[in-house]
Amino acid sequence: MDENLRATCKLRLEKTAKALEKNNMKAFVADNCEEACEIVRGLLKEGEQITCGGSMTLKECGITDIMSSGKYNFLDRAKAGSPEEVAKIYRDAFFCDTFLSSSNAITERGELYNVDGNCNRVAAITFGPKQVIIVAGRNKIVPDLDGAIDYVKRVSAPANAKRLSLDTPCAKLGECAGVNIDNMCSGCNSDKRICCGYVVTGYQRDPERIKVILVNEELGY
Repeated sequence: MDENLRATCKLRLEKTAKALEKNNMKAFVADNCEEACEIVRGLLKEGEQITCGGSMTLKECGITDIMSSGKYNFLDRAKAGSPEEVAKIYRDAFFCDTFLSSSNAITERGELYNVDGNCNRVAAITFGPKQVIIVAGRNKIVPDLDGAIDYVKRVSAPANAKRLSLDTPCAKLGECAGVNIDNMCSGCNSDKRICCGYVVTGYQRDPERIKVILVNEELGY
């Protein structure tokens, strides 16, 4: 990327970080994935119990490798042998020391916007784990909640449905069936629908709980 454009993107990240801080969430700006990984290592303690939500961002950034390094008690649903084991990890996440995830979108006003199918990820972000670490690339930054809603319907939902090989309208059309309806919850009636629970995190009472790492790279969707 052109250095002038990169510098401009960083200014936007810094603006968003300040807004997150005002909303009682600790915020970090990383120039690249390597720097983001160093921040994550600094926030984790060896031996603590951790888990994560499904996230291409964590994988692309190299954070999945950190979690799997053996230094932590990682509840890894990818290694679960049955749906029952996966469900147990979903529930055990509430008692973890740290939950790692990305966010579907983050507004320049310092709000996290997340949409989930099973709702285990949005539930853990909202309550349970002692610490939540959110990692997001610059592509997830939007002006406001209207922009966040539109981003999820046009980018996140169809891309994730494709990734999960789901037979949903968004996977076929490239956008949510409810994209042109002025309603956050509008969508399809598919039994495979991944947009079921909608959560906006606007403020944190505990200033030590949610940490947000904004990375000056394109990560996930």
